[in-house]
Amino acid sequence: MARKRGIASIRERGVIGDQRVCVVMPAYNAEKTLRQTYAEIDRDLVDDVVLVDDASKDGTVAVAEELGIHYVVHPKNRGYGGNQKTCYATALSRGADIVVMLHPDYQYSPKLLPAMAGMVASGHFDAVLGSRILGVGALKGGMPLWKYVANRFLTASENLLLGYKLAEYHTGYRAFSRKLLETLPLEENSDDFVFDNEMLAQAVWFGFDIGEISCPARYFDEASSINFRRSVKYGFGVLGCALEYRLAKWKLASPKIFSATGRKLPQASAEARLAASN
Repeated sequence: MARKRGIASIRERGVIGDQRVCVVMPAYNAEKTLRQTYAEIDRDLVDDVVLVDDASKDGTVAVAEELGIHYVVHPKNRGYGGNQKTCYATALSRGADIVVMLHPDYQYSPKLLPAMAGMVASGHFDAVLGSRILGVGALKGGMPLWKYVANRFLTASENLLLGYKLAEYHTGYRAFSRKLLETLPLEENSDDFVFDNEMLAQAVWFGFDIGEISCPARYFDEASSINFRRSVKYGFGVLGCALEYRLAKWKLASPKIFSATGRKLPQASAEARLAASN
C-alpha cells in the first residue's frame, strides 16, 4: 500500500456554498486518460482531488504523482465497489463536505463538477447524478444500443420496486453530501459493480433526496466499460438489490444493507482501513 500527498493542498474553507468539495477518482489502468480528465477539473472551485488506484497494471500512479494528485494504492485489486469505499473514506478523513465521484477515463465531463456540487451545496439534494439518459446524450455519445435498452429496462424495474423516479440509476458520475456518506451502511455493500445501485437504494431507503443533471455520454476505446458477461451479472445484481428493497419494505426480509446499525465507513484514514482489511 502506498500513499502520496500531491502538491494540491486542501483549502481551509470551500468556495461552493462555503463547503469543501473533494473529487474522488476510482482508477484502474487510467494512464491514457487521467491527464485529460484532470486538466478539465476547475481547481478554483474544487478544494481537493483524490485518486484511488485499484492495483493498476499501467502507469496510472506515476501520472497521478506527476500531476500532484493525492493518491492511495490498493496492493491488490478490490473491485469497483471496494475502490469507492476507499475513495469516500479518504475524502471524509480529509474534511470533505461534498464528494463527487468522477471516473478518470474521461467518459464523463469534469466541466459539470461545479453544477453537481452546487446542487448538493444548495441543501435541496444529498445526492446528484450526472444522467446520460436525460436529453439525447446516450446514443449520440456512442452508448451501444444493447446497453441503452438494458439501462432503460433496469431503470424502469428499479423505479417500480423502489417507488422512486430517476432517469438513470447506472451512471458513474455522482455527488454526495457528507451526511449521506456518514449515514449509509456502505461497508455492507458489494465490492463489485452493483455497489452503485446498492448505494442509491440505500439513499432512497434512508430518505435522502436525489437530483439529476443531464450529462453527455462519451464512449471510446480508452473509456472503461464492462463486457457483456459482466453486464449480465450486474443486471441480475441490480434486480436482486431492488427486490431486496421491496421485500424489506414489506417486512419480509431484513437485508443488512438497509439496516441502520449496518457497518458504515470508518472515520479513520484510508490507510488505517486498508491495514485493517489486509
